[in-house]
Amino acid sequence: MAVTHCLDTNVLVYAFSRSTRDAAKARIARQWIAREDWGVTVQVLQEFYVNAVRTPHELGHGDALAMIEEIAASRPVGVVDVPLMRHALQLKSRFGIAYWDAAVIAGARRLGATILVSEDLADGQDYGGVRVLDPFKSA
Repeated sequence: MAVTHCLDTNVLVYAFSRSTRDAAKARIARQWIAREDWGVTVQVLQEFYVNAVRTPHELGHGDALAMIEEIAASRPVGVVDVPLMRHALQLKSRFGIAYWDAAVIAGARRLGATILVSEDLADGQDYGGVRVLDPFKSA
């Protein structure tokens, strides 16, 4: 399965959100989830779990785990290891961004994605071959 897009944590959280305040973003996120050309990293799945079980989303452990298992079974998932961490540290230094954001970018690059779908970084910014696309900027 070819991966051209890597989804960031916020896309997954909105896709499964039941919060009425996130309704517009949830619709957009669900459209992204329905696509076939995306992958994620283990870091994104971990962050999804932590955020999904918190307020205001408050998914149960079992529901969040089931969603993670479904994603992991149907999409490419990039692992986090020492070479990825080194790449993330280089990106952090080069672009002056937070380590965790740099790690998601490094993971996207490893998956072969050229686009990171996220609201957490500058829309349109290219980070060493991975461009950010904020799907929620008009929501």
